[in-house]
Amino acid sequence: MMNNTLTTVQGIPGTSNPSQPQDMTANHTHVPPRRRSAPRSGPIPIPFIWATNHRAKIHNLNHLLQNKIFSITGDVQCKSCQTKFQMPFDLRTKFDVISQYLVTNMNTMHDRAPKILMNPRLPRCAHCNQENSVKPVIAEKKKNINWLFLLLGQMLGCCKLEQLKYFCKYNNHHRTGAKNRVLYLTYFELCQQLDPSGPFNVR
Repeated sequence: MMNNTLTTVQGIPGTSNPSQPQDMTANHTHVPPRRRSAPRSGPIPIPFIWATNHRAKIHNLNHLLQNKIFSITGDVQCKSCQTKFQMPFDLRTKFDVISQYLVTNMNTMHDRAPKILMNPRLPRCAHCNQENSVKPVIAEKKKNINWLFLLLGQMLGCCKLEQLKYFCKYNNHHRTGAKNRVLYLTYFELCQQLDPSGPFNVR
């Protein structure tokens, strides 16, 4: 006589065994999607007189000149003699140099910073006279980075990728590209902040 009883095979998925209840949640752990942190809003203590009370924002050139801010200083250290000191840059002269370079070469950059900006030649040390040896001392807290000083010295390439992404984050720029792309955006955005009517809008 044919046996019509349904038998349960132990160990095959989808079968049940009343004597050994299965944990239905074991293979269904919910992993929440990772969300990007939104930019923090609200003012910050002003880190420099040429910076605003907003993250990664500087005053425009007219404001600075009207307030008799002609020289921009920053902390540096010599890689050769290890001396730490402050270095000044003439605001108008240095901005003319970097802005003219960007405008002249903009069409050949293809939205990427060239090697000369990625690996900038560093200034000569005033203490040991070593060429290409003075590197900027970049603040650990990103909100305190001296962005204008780095722009004028063409030393933004000394920043880490995460620091450049921070700058782009607070200036509403896409920040998931390679370093040469993020560095390109940083240079043009800072020039745009200094000269809002200039040809630096790359949005």
